[in-house]
Amino acid sequence: MLHIDLTGKKALVTGGSGGLGQAMSRVLAQAGAAVAVHYGKDEDAAARVVAQIRQAGGTAVSVAADVADPEDVERLFQAVDQALGGLDILINNAGSDGTRAFCADADPAQWQRTLAIDLTGPYLCARQALQRMLAQGRGVILNITSVHEFIPWAGYGAYTSAKAGLSMFTKTVAQEAAAKGVRVVALAPGAIKTPINENVWSDPRGLADLDQKIAMGRPGEPQEVAQVAAFLVSDLASYVTGTTVAVDGGMLIYPDFRHGG
Repeated sequence: MLHIDLTGKKALVTGGSGGLGQAMSRVLAQAGAAVAVHYGKDEDAAARVVAQIRQAGGTAVSVAADVADPEDVERLFQAVDQALGGLDILINNAGSDGTRAFCADADPAQWQRTLAIDLTGPYLCARQALQRMLAQGRGVILNITSVHEFIPWAGYGAYTSAKAGLSMFTKTVAQEAAAKGVRVVALAPGAIKTPINENVWSDPRGLADLDQKIAMGRPGEPQEVAQVAAFLVSDLASYVTGTTVAVDGGMLIYPDFRHGG
């Protein structure tokens, strides 16, 4: 029987204290990995995730950093080295939708901050991870993008641009690292029931509108994304690199066209 086995692997999940990050941190630990749960501001949330993992018999620590700050990211990876003794898996999950504004009215500072978190942050973390992974000849970087690397989203130009950029960054770094034993993959979630969009899926009218955008007729659960993430960073996906795997219930197949054009 096939099963996902991450025994002995050391993983860092950025944004591991909330939403999808929580679910991925727990699933990786369930599969046997030692997990560093990163947080930006919510120390208590990270501590709860770590406690849940430890209570289930797993190994976890919490680590803090501003992923958009190069010096802070360097300290983050040094802390992971010290706590876990190395790194085999990086999940670049920390991100922000930013503030909704059409381009003509958008605040340049908000644009810069969203790109700093959603694109520069993954670059800074991948850079540190690669320095370790290339030296050891193995490792996996999983970048969490979004269906909005493919689908435009009016009012969120910085977010969509960052996610599309992260997709091409994934391909480029995968090309650089493949021959040296390092895989780089992207995972694009669709509409998933997390706190960041609870105002939509908890409202009956908002949920009904959302369901129409999804071929399977429902938003996903964090666990459904986390399980795919665990597969992608495992040896079961050893021949997968430089591509995006969508976990979206069929949002990208444009369900409105099921009855014809």
